[in-house]
Amino acid sequence: MTSATPQRARRRALTGAVAALGLGMIMTTHASSASAATWPTPNGSEAVSSTIPVSGTKDYGMKRLYGTGDLAGDGQEEGQDPILRLSDGAVLKNVILGAPAADGIHCMGSCTLQNVWWEDVGEDAATFRGGTGATYHVIGGGAKKAADKVFQHNGGGTVNISNFAVQEFKTLYRSCGDCSTQYTRNVNLNTIEVTGTGTTARIVGINVNRNDVATLRNITILNDASRKVIPCQKYNNNTAVGTGPDSTNCLYSGSDIVYR
Repeated sequence: MTSATPQRARRRALTGAVAALGLGMIMTTHASSASAATWPTPNGSEAVSSTIPVSGTKDYGMKRLYGTGDLAGDGQEEGQDPILRLSDGAVLKNVILGAPAADGIHCMGSCTLQNVWWEDVGEDAATFRGGTGATYHVIGGGAKKAADKVFQHNGGGTVNISNFAVQEFKTLYRSCGDCSTQYTRNVNLNTIEVTGTGTTARIVGINVNRNDVATLRNITILNDASRKVIPCQKYNNNTAVGTGPDSTNCLYSGSDIVYR
C-alpha cells in the first residue's frame, strides 16, 4: 500500500476534524452534488419538566431532550419557557431537542450552540436575548418541522450561523419586528443547506427601517424548482417591503445562492 500524498493526507485530516465536530454531514460546496443532511441518532433520551440553566460549557454527548409537564407545549403560543436557558458566554454542544420542545433554547447573552439539532421545532428553536454587544454562534446542527421561525432575534448584537441545515420551515432567522425594545441587528449565514417544500419560506427576515444587515454566503437550496424560498425578506417592523439583494441590508449576490 502506498502512502497518501501530502495533499490527500491534509484532506483526510480536515475531513476527520470536521466530522468530529458533527459538521461533516452537511458541509457542501458549490461543486458538490445535492444531498440532504442526515439527522443524527440520539444517544438516549431525557424528559425535561423545568427549564435547565446552563453556564460554562455543557456537552450532552448527543442525548435527546424533550419537554414534559409545563414544558410539553409544541405549538406557537407566545411566552412558553425554554428547555434550556443559557447564561452569558455559555457553550452548548452535541444535543438533540425532540418533541415537544416548548420554546427551545434561550440565550440571555452571548452564546455558542455547537452541533445542536432540533427534530421538531416548538415555538422557536432558539431565541437570542442579549444586549447590543452580544454575539451568538450557531455552528453545525440543523432544524426541521418549524411551523414558523427557527431562530428569533429579540435582543441586540450579531448572530452567526454556519454549516447548518434546515427543512420544513417558514423562516430560518427573524429579527424581531415588534419587541418592546428594538435594536439594529446583524446576521451572517455561511454554508447553509435549505430544503424547500414547495411553499413560501424565508431564509432571513430583517428590519430595514432599523438598519439591520444580513450577509449570506454559500447557500444551497434543494428541492425548490419553483423558487419559493426567499433568501432575504425585508420588513419595516412587521410590514413586508421587498426582497432581494442590495448594497445596504441584504448583502449577497446570485453566486452566493445555488439551487440543486
